[in-house]
Amino acid sequence: QVQLVESGGGLVQAGGALRLSCAASGRIFRINAMGWYRQAPGKQRELVASITRGGSTNYADSVKGRFTLSRDNAKTSAYLQMNGLKPEDTGVYYCNAGIIATTSIAEHDYWGQGTQVTVSS
Repeated sequence: QVQLVESGGGLVQAGGALRLSCAASGRIFRINAMGWYRQAPGKQRELVASITRGGSTNYADSVKGRFTLSRDNAKTSAYLQMNGLKPEDTGVYYCNAGIIATTSIAEHDYWGQGTQVTVSS
């Protein structure tokens, strides 16, 4: 069994900051890329940021310069530091990871349960 557990969401005023954490646990052989997606009410889920196992990052244009994604040395956790938050950053944020479980020979996509981020104007 593999799990992704997110934490760190909440309510913040525009211009504020939040830090989201995502921790993977379970029968894991290897975690490749990790990332954060978000879904605003009435909109499709979109990629916010991703990070490869080697540490290369990719950001949505809307968050470049404000958000920073990092991983721990064990490669099992990812952290999204969100600064300069705007009301349009509001949504449910989901952690995603490409994981090879010890019971599998193939990589599968895993998702966390989501954490709410609300930015008030």
